[in-house]
Amino acid sequence: MKGSSRFGISNYGLVRFLLMVGLMSLGSCGGGGGGVGVNWGTMATHRLPAEKVVEMMKENGIEKVKLFEADDEILGALIGSGIEVMLAIPNFMLEEMSKDPAAAVAWVDANVTTYFYNGGVNIKYVAVGNEPFLQTYFGTYLQTTLPALKNIQHALNQAGFGSLIKATVPFNADIYNSPETNPVPSSGDFRPDIRDITIQILQFLNSNDAPFTVNIYPFLSLYGNDFFPLDFAFFDGSNKPVKDGDYLYTNVFDANFDTLVWALRKAGYPEMKIVIGEVGWPTDGDKNANVQNAKRFNQGLIRHVLSGVGSPVRRGVIETYLFSLIDEDSKSIAPGSFERHWGLFEFDGRPKYELDLSGLEVNKGLVAVEGVQYMPKKWCVLNPRVKESDSDLAKNIDYACSLSDCTALGYGSSCNPLSVRGNASYAFNMYYQLQSQSSWACDFSGLAMLTDEDPSDERCQFPVMIAYGSSLVMMHQNVLNIFLAVLECCIVFLLLVC
Repeated sequence: MKGSSRFGISNYGLVRFLLMVGLMSLGSCGGGGGGVGVNWGTMATHRLPAEKVVEMMKENGIEKVKLFEADDEILGALIGSGIEVMLAIPNFMLEEMSKDPAAAVAWVDANVTTYFYNGGVNIKYVAVGNEPFLQTYFGTYLQTTLPALKNIQHALNQAGFGSLIKATVPFNADIYNSPETNPVPSSGDFRPDIRDITIQILQFLNSNDAPFTVNIYPFLSLYGNDFFPLDFAFFDGSNKPVKDGDYLYTNVFDANFDTLVWALRKAGYPEMKIVIGEVGWPTDGDKNANVQNAKRFNQGLIRHVLSGVGSPVRRGVIETYLFSLIDEDSKSIAPGSFERHWGLFEFDGRPKYELDLSGLEVNKGLVAVEGVQYMPKKWCVLNPRVKESDSDLAKNIDYACSLSDCTALGYGSSCNPLSVRGNASYAFNMYYQLQSQSSWACDFSGLAMLTDEDPSDERCQFPVMIAYGSSLVMMHQNVLNIFLAVLECCIVFLLLVC
């Protein structure tokens, strides 16, 4: 047994008992009381230091965080913070976790036991996968999700954490719906193709007193559907309510939430707790993605879920995690260009807008990440001597955008009004900044030049990258710098001996 040779059998039992007393104290007295949580993603080319982000979260009163993987840097920064954590296992690990209980035990040992102690990281949930039944996955994870869930919960139980940490599965809201012939919440049910396996998961969650976790995105109801009533996506709209029997719906969030409530009722679990794993509104990358709409939605959401009013069918406070904390410039944009702009904070930790996270309707500003270091104030732009008709211009813009983030240039986005020259400068600069301002990254067949004059305007910002990075870009730059230094020494040596 792990620990028996270190403490002796009898002492091990005593130590385990004392440890569990400490953990029970942590579970009941740690942070994570009121307020909404946030999702903290890490798909960025240049990441802020985790300890600075945690300090910012504490300054803003953020008491809950959902992570998409067990990142040692982030978990280390969360030690002693009291912030309640939902720790996730990525989808690519589900097959291993489902087939090998020992792998689940090893994962829990490395990522839960290591950090979950009195004064450590206040872990409350383990999220097994992320939206594994999403229709666009075409059933890839249907056979592995439940076995992985069982093995992780059993590993938590074996470690002595089963009463304190619950395994759950964050599902996308596409696992349930109402028929087109009767599109109201009370007709909602789980999709026929996954209903049986979903009910088996519900049975297991219920047996462990674990919640059902779901990601709801009203923005996506609006995205790509010009006929969707805009006001129905928000909580202060003036649209005519949708009537479902004795219930009235004034917003799509409540309608979606109650569709799930009805699906759970029909499955035999009318009282199962529901956690909103992801919900939010992007600020760029689409005609409806802007700061004004994001503030309107998120402030309305926070006020709504914390008020205790709940939905028409189920009253009470709704445990909720906003998506997301910080913009991620390397997220896939297959769903849409908005994917890189969900953050409450910019890539450098600056808040995008005022937001009261307490739900008390106080018009207060968010606190930025402090002490952020930036690269020099230099921008890569199109040389003014280059003509727009230059045959190399279009392909160089395409090249720059294919290896950086040009989502702000799209239709309806913040930088869309730029001219052709402006588009080129924006693309060149994004590539230059992503490459950590490497000297070779501002050439583009001689079309580009460096400037110390900020080309930003009141709507379109040309960023200067932060001077941090755990990305391959930074690693490649360091390797290149070392290579150039060695080469320089070799040249000097040859000149001396010759």
